[in-house]
Amino acid sequence: MKALLNIYRCTRDRRGTEQADRDINGLFEAFDGIDAHRTPSRRIPADFGIAGYFFRYERLFVYWRRLLNEDIGIVTFLHERMHQIDRFRVDFSA
Repeated sequence: MKALLNIYRCTRDRRGTEQADRDINGLFEAFDGIDAHRTPSRRIPADFGIAGYFFRYERLFVYWRRLLNEDIGIVTFLHERMHQIDRFRVDFSA
């Protein structure tokens, strides 16, 4: 939840409260859509040695995976400008 709060604050500070609210609500709609296959996701390439999926929402890449109980776990959010390989390897190992 800390990452979502940071995303909200950053968007609010740069683009205003209304846009921050739209973005957060849109992210939660995308999360809800994962299980129903409304949110198209791609498998993380096998070269990375990490089992999971990702999708793009606005300027964010959202990484997720199935948990042992089959729930969906959101692993991390990375802005399109971040070096993704190193960051999500760290986040997936947690």
